[in-house]
Amino acid sequence: MKFEHLVEVNDLADPAATALSREELWFGLLCRAEDARPFLPGLEACEIMERGEGMLLRELRFGSAVIRDRVTFSELEWIRFESEATPEHAGGWLTISIEEPQPGALFLRFEYRTGLQEDGGSEDGRYADFVRSAYHQSDLDTLKVIRMIAESGRLQ
Repeated sequence: MKFEHLVEVNDLADPAATALSREELWFGLLCRAEDARPFLPGLEACEIMERGEGMLLRELRFGSAVIRDRVTFSELEWIRFESEATPEHAGGWLTISIEEPQPGALFLRFEYRTGLQEDGGSEDGRYADFVRSAYHQSDLDTLKVIRMIAESGRLQ
């Protein structure tokens, strides 16, 4: 399955809205890499197994399901989560890119590629629409968590 969409971060037309900087947005994405629990409901543990230049290897525990993934990134630009396929998980990747078509107009582009088939006649195909909807809601929630992180940092 392939799925991508944009989430607006800063609404420049609304002067009352609190704008995030690229750095605050990036910091929030790094928080998601370091400890994904606030970003993924049901995630019980997020353990960093290895660190390298621009890379993390993690183990995520959702109850009895364990997912291993690799996080790679380019600072202030994009972050990618690549998960291994398991019997409980189709595997795939998610890339989150920061886009700024004009100064201060920040967007997050979420690009998903999974092993889930989109053929309309298959069980996976019927499930794909549900998965896309869940991903979209999760991405909106990601921005909410990043805003909470940024706001808590501003209070110090």
